[in-house]
Amino acid sequence: MKDERVAPAWEPISGERQFRLLVQSVVDYAIFMLDPTGVIRSWNAGAARMKGYAADEIIGRHFSSFYTQEDRAAGMPQRALATALSEGKFEAEGWRLRKDGTRFWASVVIDPIRDETGALRGFAKVTRDITERRKAQQALDEAREALAQAQKMEAVGQLTGGVAHDFNNLLQAISSSLELIEQRLSDGRTDIAPFAATARAAVDRAATLTRRLLAFARRQPLKPERADLNLLVVGLWDLLGRSVGEEIRLERRLAEPLWPVHADVNQIESALLNLVINARDAMPDGGSVTVETANASLRPADLANEPGVEPGDYAVLTVRDSGTGMPPDVLARVFEPFFTTKPIGQGTGLGLSQLYGFARQSGGFVRIDSAVGRGTAVHLHLPRDHAAAAEQADPTPAPAAVPTPPTGRAGRGTVLVVEDEGLVRMLLVEVLEGDGYTVLEAADGTTALARLSEAAAGREGVGEGAGPPVDLLVTDVGLPGLNGRQLVEAAQAHYPDLKVLFLTGYAFQALDDRPGDGEDGLGRNMRMLAKPVAVDAFRAMVRSMLSDG
Repeated sequence: MKDERVAPAWEPISGERQFRLLVQSVVDYAIFMLDPTGVIRSWNAGAARMKGYAADEIIGRHFSSFYTQEDRAAGMPQRALATALSEGKFEAEGWRLRKDGTRFWASVVIDPIRDETGALRGFAKVTRDITERRKAQQALDEAREALAQAQKMEAVGQLTGGVAHDFNNLLQAISSSLELIEQRLSDGRTDIAPFAATARAAVDRAATLTRRLLAFARRQPLKPERADLNLLVVGLWDLLGRSVGEEIRLERRLAEPLWPVHADVNQIESALLNLVINARDAMPDGGSVTVETANASLRPADLANEPGVEPGDYAVLTVRDSGTGMPPDVLARVFEPFFTTKPIGQGTGLGLSQLYGFARQSGGFVRIDSAVGRGTAVHLHLPRDHAAAAEQADPTPAPAAVPTPPTGRAGRGTVLVVEDEGLVRMLLVEVLEGDGYTVLEAADGTTALARLSEAAAGREGVGEGAGPPVDLLVTDVGLPGLNGRQLVEAAQAHYPDLKVLFLTGYAFQALDDRPGDGEDGLGRNMRMLAKPVAVDAFRAMVRSMLSDG
C-alpha cells in the first residue's frame, strides 16, 4: 500500500529566534558579540570549533584573550575597537590564539552595534580561519619567485652566451689583424693600414656592444637635459622617412602642449630611430608607422606592473605599426638581451633591452602592446621635467667632452695614473710620457695615496694645506679596495685643489653619492671620460685640464 504520510507543516519561528538559529548554525565563521568594553557576550558553534572554547568557558572574558602576547602589549585589541568606532568598521588579518595555545591566521571584521537612539550597545565580531589559504598563497608566491629566478638565470645565461659569442668574433678580428701586422712589419713591409683599420673597426663595434650592455644594466653614462619630444620628432622626421622607405606610410600625431622631459637627447633620438626601423622590419609587405606623443598622469594603480616607478606626470613617445604583431610568448621576452626574432646577422637582440635600461635609468619605463595580426605599439614613458623654464634660460656652459687639442707640445706637469689593469695603465703612461709629462703610477688607491705623499715630500714648499703634489690625478673609478671616488675624497681632504680625471666603463652611479657642483654632478676641477676612450680624446682632455691653470 502506498505510503500516505504527509510532511508536517513548517513551524513558523520568530525573527529573533530565526536569527539566533542562523548564527548558531554557522560553523565556518566565528560570530559573537562584545559589550562596549570588549567583553564577550555571545558565542556560536563556529567560534567554539575555531577557537576551542565552549560558551561557558569564554563568555564574560575579554576578547583580547585571542590575541598574541606581542599584540596585546602593543595595544592592538583596544585600537581595533577604537577604529571600529571612528571608521564604522575594523578589518584586519593577523595571528590569533586557540584555547590550546596554537596560532592560526585570521581574517577579522568588527562592527559597532547601536540601538535605535544611536547609543553604542557593543560590537559584532566575525572571524575566519584563513591559515590554509595563507599557506597556499605563500606557496604560490614562492613558486612565482622561483620561476622569476629561473627566468632571470636563463636571461643571464643567454646574456653571457651572447656576449661571449660577439666578443669572440671581435677578438678574432683584432687578434688576426695584429698577427698580420706583426708578420708584415717583420718582413719589412709597411702596408699595414687595412689591418689596422680592421682592428679599429672591431674595437668600435666592441665599444658599441658594451654601451648597449651598460644601457640594459642601467649603468651607461647619460647626459640628461631638458628636452621637447615633439621637437626631437620633427628634427628627425626626414631621417625617419628615409629609413622606412617608400612602401611604408609614415605619420605623426603630436600632442600640444606636451610636457618637457629631462633625459639624454641622443638616447631618445637613437631609441626613436631604432623603434621605427623595427616597425619597418615588421612590415615586409608595407604598411604604416605612426609616431605619437602624449601627456600621461599615472597613479600607483596604473604602475602596478612597473616596480620601482614613481607615480606622477610622464611624457609618452609611441611608435605604432600595422605589422605582423607578436604572440604572447615572444612579447614576454622582448626585453631580454640577445633575444631576437630577426634572421641571423640582421639583429643583435639588444635594441629593446637597451631601450628598457635607458628608460629605467632615466626614471621612466617602456610598455609594449602587441597581438598577432594587429601590429605593435611601443610606449616610452619619460618623467615630466617640473623645473622652471627660467632655470634653463642661462645655463652654465659645460666644457666639451672631447676638447680640441691645443697646438704644439703639452705643457709641463706631473700626472698620477691610477689603474688596476696593467695593460691599460701602461698605455696611459706611454701617452703621457710621450707628451712630455712627468708620470707617476699606481695599481690601487692605497698605493696612489702613498705616491701622493711621496710627491709632496719631494716637492719643495708642499705640505699640509698647500697646493697638490701632482698637477693631475687620472684614476679609474672601479678600483679594487679603495675605489676611485674614495681615493679622490681622501686625496682632496689634504689637497682640495687637486684636479681629477675619472676614467670609467660604468655610468655616474659610482659617483652618485658624492655632492658635486660641476659638469654631470662632478665636483670642481673634475672631469670624466667613458671607456674605451680614444688616445686623442684622452690626450686632449689632459691638455685641456692642465691648461686651465
